[in-house]
Amino acid sequence: MNNQSSVDLTKHKTNSGNAIRIGARALYALAFLIASVHASAASKTVKVLYAGSLTHVMQSQIRPAFEHATGDKFVGYSAGSNKLANEITGHVRRGDVFISANPSVNNKLLGHDNGDWARWYATFMTSPLVIGTNPHSRFTQALHSKPWYQVLIRPGLKIGRTDPKLDPKGKLIVKAFRRIANKKQQPNLRHQLLAHSKVYPEQDLIGRLQSGQIDVGFFYKGEAVAANIPTVSIKPVSLAARYTITVLHNAPDARAASDFVRFLLSAKGAAILKRNGFNVRSHPTIKGNPKAIPQALKPVLGQP
Repeated sequence: MNNQSSVDLTKHKTNSGNAIRIGARALYALAFLIASVHASAASKTVKVLYAGSLTHVMQSQIRPAFEHATGDKFVGYSAGSNKLANEITGHVRRGDVFISANPSVNNKLLGHDNGDWARWYATFMTSPLVIGTNPHSRFTQALHSKPWYQVLIRPGLKIGRTDPKLDPKGKLIVKAFRRIANKKQQPNLRHQLLAHSKVYPEQDLIGRLQSGQIDVGFFYKGEAVAANIPTVSIKPVSLAARYTITVLHNAPDARAASDFVRFLLSAKGAAILKRNGFNVRSHPTIKGNPKAIPQALKPVLGQP
């Protein structure tokens, strides 16, 4: 064999080897792509619109537990319940699941006249209204030893509350002020409490209390426990949030929505909520059209 033939044979072997290696890499890349596509198809993303009072427990505990248990991804957005309902009907915000802190908010979404955004909802847990305190505030000791309504009108004390137009909790706070004024037969007390308090977005209230910008804030017990905030009862007044949940009609990912609701109402989800001070009902109350409830959710909602 002459030198030229040897060179040609060497080149042929080299090219063949390169082709095999390139082909193997291509097959590996294709297999990886197919596996990624299957994994992506199996994994779903649920978009949950929820009351601002649930921000801490949702983000720090429910989200990671749900993602670990199902492999699905959780994307959440929090605000006052009324604000969320307004954004849904105004086509500003779209989601798969809606969680409100007051059943009446759902009336904005039910029925043809309201856009048919929801066809049913379940009231599944409650949480009492309390006063959250900053342990470093100079007023904290007095709050634990004297009537709350007397301490809250002291000069210099900063109170945080939410907007009654956007948030059910804001309405409950105003109602609490009115009730204590009536119980103590002090008509001016309601006005004094309102004048001493300032309105903040619901999702910002915890941060403002923890940073010392306010001395006290009104919270539901569940959100306060989840954020490790000391609380004081508002007795003799007794008011509470009533949380509802629904899968929005024409949800972008109805299967992911059902996965999330099923997890939240499961023993594992309920245990997280109970651990954070929420009172989870063993038998949720259904309003609207029970026949519209997805088949996958009927067992956890007690529906045939």
